[in-house]
Amino acid sequence: MKIITAALVCLLLAGAWLQAVGAKSMHVPASNCCFALVERKMSLQRIQCYKNTSSTCSYKNRLILKLNRGREACVSQTKSWVQAYLKRINPCQ
Repeated sequence: MKIITAALVCLLLAGAWLQAVGAKSMHVPASNCCFALVERKMSLQRIQCYKNTSSTCSYKNRLILKLNRGREACVSQTKSWVQAYLKRINPCQ
C-alpha cells in the first residue's frame, strides 16, 4: 500500500511540474509551490502584491507575485530586481 501511495504522489508531483514548466503564463500550481521561475525583470506596474510559497515546498526562497488580470508568477527572492520591488509592493492580504 505504501508503494502505491508513493507512486501516486510521484505522478501527481510530476504532472504539476510539467504543467508549471510548460505553461506560458507561468501559472502557479494550486499547492502554492514554485517549480518554474520568471528570470527576466518584470514591470513593477504589472505586480499587485506578493506572497510566500508554502512551507512544505521543496524549493525555498521563492515568492508568488500576483499580477494584473488574475495571473500569478514565481520569482526567486535572491534576484536583485525582486529585492528592490519588495520594498515598493505589499504582501497580499
